Amino acid sequence: MTKEESKTAKRDTYRHGDLYQALLQAGVELARHAGPEAVVLREVTRRVGVVPNAAYRHFADRAALLNAVCDRAQAALAITIEAEIAAIKRAKEHPALYARSVLRAVGTGYLGFAQAEPGLFRTAFSVPAGLETAASATKAGNSGRSPFQLLSGALDLMAEAGILPPERRFGAEFLAWSAVHGLAMLVIDGPLRSLDATQKNAISQRLLDMVENGLT
Repeated sequence: MTKEESKTAKRDTYRHGDLYQALLQAGVELARHAGPEAVVLREVTRRVGVVPNAAYRHFADRAALLNAVCDRAQAALAITIEAEIAAIKRAKEHPALYARSVLRAVGTGYLGFAQAEPGLFRTAFSVPAGLETAASATKAGNSGRSPFQLLSGALDLMAEAGILPPERRFGAEFLAWSAVHGLAMLVIDGPLRSLDATQKNAISQRLLDMVENGLT
């Protein structure tokens, strides 16, 4: 096969609408290895094997590509959190214990994802967005809920179980999110990077204790 035939074969691969997904997946891989700064149109087209202009059929500019990768990263975060929640054994006679376990699972999944996938974690929150987009379906995991919705759901369970007083429910997401996200950033990009795995886990568990007790 000549070089020209090889190029044509590559282009033919994307005639049925899968170029968008191929470009997006290439962007996700760039983010995974080098963070949001690495997500650029020219590089994703190079990796996929199409001419640079082909990307503009699906993404108006780099910002559009980065926004899509950001959503995909948050969806991956949601899936990690869902796995932590799924591992909990639910006992109908202990709704309060289950609610506390779900809240901790959300925090554990969040912190675990940050350490396992620092590039994607940095990318997940690299695009400035308002709260109105925090529940976007493009950020959702297998349950159809985004990380923000999973946190909200955990807090709703605590309120329903009588652990979280009604007057303290409003805004509880922001307090919990701020605390856990702050620790995540300190661990992957700040001075807590030098701690070993045991120390990071111990601090994470203490922070989750603090968040739970502080909210209630």
